[in-house]
Amino acid sequence: MAKDPVRVLVTGAAGQIGYALVPMIARGIMLGSDQPVILHMLDIPPAAEALNGVKMELVDAAFPLLKGVVATTDVEEACKGVNVAVMVGGFPRKEGMERKDVMSKNVSIYKSQASALEKHAAANCKVLVVANPANTNALILKEYAPSIPAKNITCLTRLDHNRALGQISEKLNVQVSDVKNVIIWGNHSSTQYPDVTHATVTTPAGEKSVPELVKDDEWLKSGFIRV
Repeated sequence: MAKDPVRVLVTGAAGQIGYALVPMIARGIMLGSDQPVILHMLDIPPAAEALNGVKMELVDAAFPLLKGVVATTDVEEACKGVNVAVMVGGFPRKEGMERKDVMSKNVSIYKSQASALEKHAAANCKVLVVANPANTNALILKEYAPSIPAKNITCLTRLDHNRALGQISEKLNVQVSDVKNVIIWGNHSSTQYPDVTHATVTTPAGEKSVPELVKDDEWLKSGFIRV
């Protein structure tokens, strides 16, 4: 029996990340090869032409799972009935700025988008915040979209997590897939703290603690954290 389409919102859809993301969603990589989707793409008015170009490319690709495309600069229209929201759009971090510097800009952006989700999204909408500072933006969204369950809102610190895994795998000359339980605490910013206290590596002799294998507390507390 065919499934009903899931409405997926991608903000900042005309940007480089959004442009790479929407065809993967349309192909079923995110929600599965048997899950039809209707894409809702939102961007700012200056990006309207580029956004329409993204829509044309999606239509041209004739993805079997793609049952519709909404491309708009109107946040209210973009949020109507969405089941999943991937919040990529945000004020870009420019040269010399830290992620915390864009926070004040993103407060107004996320307040507006969260309010629209509160009014128009599906009851059990799930939200992933990508734009930095991701943790803070997720908190803003939670505050202004109180009807969305807190457990349905998450944010992306995957780059930092992958970087930590890569550093450990290189240091120990092991496969990155064998490194487990690395944690990134704090915001996606200079205040973050990569924690390998509970991290392990799968070895021929079984699971071993990362600190035990590294045997270099100075590196773990300095060089590893800096990278």
